[in-house]
Amino acid sequence: MSSCNNSIAQPLIFVLAGIPGLESSHGWFSVPFFLVFVVAVIGNATILCIIRVEKSLHEPMFLLLAMLSVVDLSLVSVTVPRMLGIFWMNAKEISFNACLTQMFFIPSFYVMESGVLLAMAFDRFVAIWHPLRYTTVLSNNLLVKMALAVLARAVAVLTPAPILVKRMESFQTHIIAYSYCAYMAVVQIACGDVSDHIVYGLMVIVASVGFDLFFIILSYGLILHAVFRIPSWEARGKAFSTCGSHLCVIALFYSPVIFSVLAQILGYRMAPHLQIIIDNLYFLVPPIINPLIYGARTKQMREWVLRIFHCQGD
Repeated sequence: MSSCNNSIAQPLIFVLAGIPGLESSHGWFSVPFFLVFVVAVIGNATILCIIRVEKSLHEPMFLLLAMLSVVDLSLVSVTVPRMLGIFWMNAKEISFNACLTQMFFIPSFYVMESGVLLAMAFDRFVAIWHPLRYTTVLSNNLLVKMALAVLARAVAVLTPAPILVKRMESFQTHIIAYSYCAYMAVVQIACGDVSDHIVYGLMVIVASVGFDLFFIILSYGLILHAVFRIPSWEARGKAFSTCGSHLCVIALFYSPVIFSVLAQILGYRMAPHLQIIIDNLYFLVPPIINPLIYGARTKQMREWVLRIFHCQGD
């Protein structure tokens, strides 16, 4: 139960604090944020162009990679420009409705990315366990169904967030101590009993990231079981290399979430600015790392990138 001796009615405008306690360093923070935005847009746009032009890449693994790039572009586009506005122009004000919109779309794209990573784990599972039936099982029809399921799950899980906040009648302050309109950051400044909101926040994590991570671990457990049954060391190495890029992406994507959850379970209280920086990594690391990892470790992508640079050099 939040104590509100001097509560205010539902405000028309919220004020985003950026990174509280480090306001004087906002200018420095803007540099890596801007570089991440530029590299993420160029990298993911390049992957989409290569997959679209090269017909030999129109197979399940690369079509799922294209889905991942679309989600990454969407994620970085709805987060970084707003943060740069805060860092560069002190544009901290955001209308109540714009806050609700941001509250829905930012976590939605994150949940979608988690769903696409699960689909990619299933892709690797089929490739290792049923190589002869790979293209039959992962047909275009199934890929479309998986994409729609990822989208529907994100909408279903995140739609209640803005609705619940819209029903809040009073707040302790109109200042959100965060760099964007995060659901739990708004709940923390609300008046009244917020236990239902906390339960909902936990359910979102379990129904999205928790669910996906469990089945990704299960998929790779079965993949490892199949790989170690292969008698040839050369064949084992080839099987591992096909999964290496995806495992790197999974580790980088889920690490900040796991770190935050473990810190809360173990009772470790981080400084607010450190918590916000780690939370921002959820949305900044995947869009920039994914194209770099897949571009470097995937042979077809690497050859196309080298061909592009070679043409520019000529």
